[in-house]
Amino acid sequence: MTEETRATRYTVISHREPVESLLEIKRSEFIGHVKRVESEAEARQYIESLRKVYHNARHVCSAFVIGADREIQRSSDDGEPAGTAGIPMLQALLSRRTHHSEGTEATDLSDICAVVVRYFGGIKLGAGGLVRAYTDAVVQVLDEAPLVTRQRLRLGEIIISHADAGRFENDLRSHGFTVIGTDYLSAHAVVRIGVADEDQNKEKANEQVAALSAGSATVTWTTTEWV
Repeated sequence: MTEETRATRYTVISHREPVESLLEIKRSEFIGHVKRVESEAEARQYIESLRKVYHNARHVCSAFVIGADREIQRSSDDGEPAGTAGIPMLQALLSRRTHHSEGTEATDLSDICAVVVRYFGGIKLGAGGLVRAYTDAVVQVLDEAPLVTRQRLRLGEIIISHADAGRFENDLRSHGFTVIGTDYLSAHAVVRIGVADEDQNKEKANEQVAALSAGSATVTWTTTEWV
């Protein structure tokens, strides 16, 4: 995934394994699931897989958000009264506040599919009760899901002599650079770095590389990569 987006970072579940949580309300069971997904097709495949697992459940409601800019948003009430399940689940995903390492908060959770399976307990909850139940089921399972920030890096290449490559690579790391690797070519070495894809970071990196190399090296900026 290397396409340019408005967002340069967003939050995802830190692994690809599904997370599950049970919420009981007036004898009805609401089994919440969330899973990291990379595409709409993968999200729908996950939903269908849970339909097969819970083939005897009354409802299998779902919502998913995909993309750095959260451009793909879908939801389904799966037979519940319109607007009482899928949309509240989707809003729970969209409004989830996440924390970044520098202490800031954002509502940037994405690449996630939520599924709530309901087993009816015989007591009707009403429209308001259903909205709260499906919202709470998603919130509860999200509380158990480990989250991590996905950052878009701007990649750069620095030409350096073979003799200086090792020391230079260590200097870059000590100054906070992400060093992706070093390629040793016949005439020189190429140190590959990544910085958060924002203009001020590129400018700062240019200045630091010039200082660390006593003006002998420059950065050639190339493509981007999500990490």
